[in-house]
Amino acid sequence: MTTWTSEELNLIAKADELEIAPLRRNGTPRRPVPIWVVRDGDDLYVRSFRGTDGGWWRTARASREGHIRSGGVAKNVTFVEVTDSEINDRIDTAYRTKYGRFGDAYVNPLVTARSTTLRLTPR
Repeated sequence: MTTWTSEELNLIAKADELEIAPLRRNGTPRRPVPIWVVRDGDDLYVRSFRGTDGGWWRTARASREGHIRSGGVAKNVTFVEVTDSEINDRIDTAYRTKYGRFGDAYVNPLVTARSTTLRLTPR
């Protein structure tokens, strides 16, 4: 199993945005979309601001594979759905801590979109 290096985790976690390009069913990447990313321990997580209606999220959930770029790091990744409530509680806190300066109008939709939590695993 491939893991993130400490440097990759730090660079991505410090960046405000991550560009995500999930693979379509035919294997071609969607156009990259900027989203917010948070770190919890040695893992990186993303959620869809638009909830389950988010186009990039629906593609990522279907294909389970894509490409990300953030903080100078570019990686092919696997998307792993997260349903564990304890992890989601920590992700809620991570979003509020990292992005709270943007206000509730931006952070609350991500906190309420727990069902869209995906862990990014390098491949």
